[in-house]
Amino acid sequence: MSTDNGKQLVLEAKEGSFELPHDPENWTLKADRGYSPVQMIAAATACCGGYVYQEILENSHVPFEMQKAEVMYTRDEVENKAHPINKIEITFYLRVDKELQKKATSCLRLIGRNCPVMQTLDPKVAVTEKAVFVDQNEL
Repeated sequence: MSTDNGKQLVLEAKEGSFELPHDPENWTLKADRGYSPVQMIAAATACCGGYVYQEILENSHVPFEMQKAEVMYTRDEVENKAHPINKIEITFYLRVDKELQKKATSCLRLIGRNCPVMQTLDPKVAVTEKAVFVDQNEL
């Protein structure tokens, strides 16, 4: 649903958790019943970064086959009692011809400035991206 330039999501409260309506089954946003909101932030960052990286590779004329993305995050357990995310590390696993791997690695630097999710994060959150190039026999 849109209002002016904004978008609206309605979360349903159910049995002590919140659910995001989705067909055929709602997404539960609570750690012991689905993914926690913090996990969703990390996943959304990796997913958005992956979409942006793929677009950058396409625009840079680097043929690729994306295999998966892994995301690791840490939380500030010391200085902030809310324990916000302070670091997100994204590893993209993809196939790229050997002669274009350096160019594909160089494209990583463009992700952060073109990713709306990363741009939305608090600047204190350190986000790093790396590419791991796999061959046909790996994974």
